[in-house]
Amino acid sequence: MIKTLNFILVCTSLVGLVGVYALKFHVEDTASAKSALERQIERQQASLSLLEAEWAYLNQPTHVAPIIARHNEVLMLQPTKPTQFAAIDSLPMRPVVQLDTTALDVLFESLESGVDPIEQLIEASENGTAL
Repeated sequence: MIKTLNFILVCTSLVGLVGVYALKFHVEDTASAKSALERQIERQQASLSLLEAEWAYLNQPTHVAPIIARHNEVLMLQPTKPTQFAAIDSLPMRPVVQLDTTALDVLFESLESGVDPIEQLIEASENGTAL
């Protein structure tokens, strides 16, 4: 009896030991994958900041103006005139919204008369009847 119990306990301990080591290796793999993703994100953020700096440099007027001047015959760009923009007076006004307050008026009137509509709803739901 004791030999059987000892054998079962040893087998259970071995299964637990294998399970713990498997879990340990799985956690280590997950941690290494996480750190690899973090390094990749850092690299991408660094390259993104470099690209943003390059974009800001390339969009400077001092950098764009010579290119426009060189290709002016093909592009035929003209300076914008104030008449090309619309006046503020030509924009449509927002429509006036009329609030429907009849439902609130009915609610306040019923509350002033001593009738609580919420209480009526609760009683109707308890009785199984609908209002």
